[in-house]
Amino acid sequence: MSDLFAAARLDENAPRPLADRLRPTRLDEVVGQDHLLGPDGALTRLLRGNSLGSLILWGPPGSGKTTVARLLAHETNLAFVQISAIFSGVAELKKTFEAARARRATGQGTLLFVDEIHRFNRAQQDSFLPVMEDGAITLLGATTENPSFELNAALLSRARVMTFRSLDAAAIERLLARAEAVEAKPLPLDADARAALVGMADGDGRAALTLAEEIWRAARAGETFDRATLAEVVQRRAPIYDKAQEGHYNLISALHKCVRGSDPDAALYYFARMLDAGEDPLFLARRIVRMAVEDIGLADPQALVIANAAKDAYDFLGSPEGELALAQAVIYVATAPKSNAGYVAYKKARRLAQDKGSLMPPRVILNAPTKMMRDEGYGEGYEYDHDSPDAFSGQDYWPEALGRQKIYAPVERGFERELAKRLDYWERLRRERNT
Repeated sequence: MSDLFAAARLDENAPRPLADRLRPTRLDEVVGQDHLLGPDGALTRLLRGNSLGSLILWGPPGSGKTTVARLLAHETNLAFVQISAIFSGVAELKKTFEAARARRATGQGTLLFVDEIHRFNRAQQDSFLPVMEDGAITLLGATTENPSFELNAALLSRARVMTFRSLDAAAIERLLARAEAVEAKPLPLDADARAALVGMADGDGRAALTLAEEIWRAARAGETFDRATLAEVVQRRAPIYDKAQEGHYNLISALHKCVRGSDPDAALYYFARMLDAGEDPLFLARRIVRMAVEDIGLADPQALVIANAAKDAYDFLGSPEGELALAQAVIYVATAPKSNAGYVAYKKARRLAQDKGSLMPPRVILNAPTKMMRDEGYGEGYEYDHDSPDAFSGQDYWPEALGRQKIYAPVERGFERELAKRLDYWERLRRERNT
């Protein structure tokens, strides 16, 4: 553990970022993770029971994963070793495991901290399994990515996942107050600008302290920034959002469920969040079209028309004007009557087609272009519906081996209420004409 707090050995006048100078030296100094480190927190209970076990620390950047991993070394009698998956390969892993087994032979365990563990490929992750199983190492892996997506099931089965949360406004305020105490001066911000700074940090403690440091550097003597000046000075930090990873899927899931739940305000909020983070508007347009067919369907046939028109408007106008058309479509689909009857019916029809095989339709509805087919009875007895009363013959169009099935069940909402009336009417006629 000789290099655990190497920064602490630097001359006190050596330049160090504010976030590094304020790094907690005790677990009770870590903010925003009370569910893990509070009196009844999950990590507190493990430490109290002297049975840490292998852990995966999962959470967004700046939530304290690395800091907590280092501090846990003080709470155990294990030798602490730190590697990064970004810089380590198979050779270094092999040396690390051999050293851990040598320590175990002398009665000393190893607490191995692996930063960015999701960067290791599947084979590299598998290499941890033998040394975890024989007790040579206790693994602490830190990751910003969802472990269920990025880590092997075998590795996850041998470790407990500890979920770190983004810092809330109160936790960010505690960090800023601690920074002001260390710097012995207040941040030169009015109340509105201070609230904006907390929002800009986006739940990232390290980012909050970095922004605070930038503000102190930029402020002239006696100057106080308002919200507008603050935005100019710090050039607003980009939201935490990876279009290829979990943040992307979380927000599109939230948008879809808000539309399904008929909450246009929340839907617009998540729509704006995704645009603000740089999401491709055409990806959002495609998802809005999907919402129109999956969750609204024939309860409001105009929903699909509106969604497609919004996509075309965006293609025609471009950004930013075209984004307003997409926002309008979001409002429309969120406020439209909902029905997944078409979606359910389609899935049921697919299952029926796959399960029952290639059943022949009844010959009465098959064309007979050849004499042989006419002799076989193809098309014989077919009734042309337009020549029937009410333009409805009531014939049975299902394969004889299958019999009549009920697949589409419209809901009593929106336009589907009218469709239900039509289906009930035709069913009554069908019964009358086939008795």
